[in-house]
Amino acid sequence: MNIVESLVQINKESQVPVYLQIANSIIAQIRRGTLKPESALPGSRVLADALNVHRKTVVAAYEELYAQSWVDSYPRRGIFVAKNLPDISPKALQENVTARSFPNATFFEIDEKRVPARKLFSPPPQQNIVISDGFPDTRLAPMELLVREYRRFGNYQFTSKYLMYGPELGSENLRSELAKFLAETRGMQVSTENILITKGVQMAMYLAAQLLVSKGDVVIVPEPGYPTGNDVFRYAGAQLAFAPVDEQGMDLNAVEDICKKKKVRMLYVIPHHHRPTTATLSSERRMQLLELAMKYRFAILEDDYDYDYHYASSPVLPLASADYYGSVIYVGSFCKTIAPGIRVGFVAAPQNLINHLARLRRMIDRQGEQLLEEALANLLRNGDINRHLKKTNKIYHERRDAFCHLLAEQLGDHVSFKIPDGGFAVWTRYLHGINSREVAEKANEMGLSLSSGDEYFHQSQNTEFVRLGFASLNFKEMEEGVDILRRVVRKFR
Repeated sequence: MNIVESLVQINKESQVPVYLQIANSIIAQIRRGTLKPESALPGSRVLADALNVHRKTVVAAYEELYAQSWVDSYPRRGIFVAKNLPDISPKALQENVTARSFPNATFFEIDEKRVPARKLFSPPPQQNIVISDGFPDTRLAPMELLVREYRRFGNYQFTSKYLMYGPELGSENLRSELAKFLAETRGMQVSTENILITKGVQMAMYLAAQLLVSKGDVVIVPEPGYPTGNDVFRYAGAQLAFAPVDEQGMDLNAVEDICKKKKVRMLYVIPHHHRPTTATLSSERRMQLLELAMKYRFAILEDDYDYDYHYASSPVLPLASADYYGSVIYVGSFCKTIAPGIRVGFVAAPQNLINHLARLRRMIDRQGEQLLEEALANLLRNGDINRHLKKTNKIYHERRDAFCHLLAEQLGDHVSFKIPDGGFAVWTRYLHGINSREVAEKANEMGLSLSSGDEYFHQSQNTEFVRLGFASLNFKEMEEGVDILRRVVRKFR
């Protein structure tokens, strides 16, 4: 048997196509020096028979080698290892390295602590019921309306322009409709020049932090708070200062105490349905916060990610609606309005800041998806978004009431909670020393996925609290989920 035939390795269970496995094995032999330049390779039929593969597979492998300049082909003579190899100084490979293996780690150094070590997304077991941290029900997403707008644009003669590069700020139509929407729903007097479209709130926060925060700058964040938000500020070099949260939102006396001791660059606040506690910042504290921002001259990053979902009464107007000095950077999103996978968020701020954010956004993401933005602009213009919000508000209101009733009925002796005014989750405290991490681990074994509560607190290891999301569950799923949770909790009593 020819040396090539004897050394080519094929694993038919591998996801790598067989022709590439053949080509990679031959390349590996050339690099080892086993196959010398200008040495002959077996004909395609001969090698195909020896490897028990179709001749076309070997032909494809040889074509791949030729395309990469590893072999030369001569009519009526055959295939030969190239005289001038693409890899001039072949190095011997370890014998136990499999063909086409990819390194598990870089040869160069990486600062493992530079990026905060949060767990990357991992889907829960398919069979599990999921009580999320607080997400909308994607089954209610108005996808038929969005698809309708996509089809409409597909028939427009000017659709092609939306497939080319466009404005970094985002679709002018969407910014125009969004300005009207913010005026009608939030009392914000903004224009298109005050708006930058982003891919969700997370991008908006990242851009603001990278632009405004330098190493050592003090950023005030709530405690407990949003862990990914804190990561954004830390990555920008911020020194975090923590202000406690009570039933009326962030404690502004604590905020002022920090301001008296340190030069504060930015304050991050979720005024509606604070994550994780669901508290809403009171009107009085909102005015007090604006005064503090003016007095100590810091920026307020106002994250109003689920403003549109409020059940008890009309929501309190955002800080940005009463900001006359240019202290507030307002960020919001349609990811909760439509679905988390529809990545459309926005920043509303003074024009000079918006222009700087747009230049920074261009460096990491040239622009948004113009067709999606145009389609969303039409949904706003047609009133479809408002109708969807009215429909889902009613549904989520009913789900909140049903979920809280189940918690009180099934787990009243084991948990305490306050019925939230809005949003998608209930801030819940386990009683009698029950550990939230242990509950999550046991629940997962019994078919229920929920938060372990590990990441809410940053100054202490609190294991009593958990956010229980109700919005993504129908009534049957709620009953099954709470029943599993009840059986789990009783195991720890």
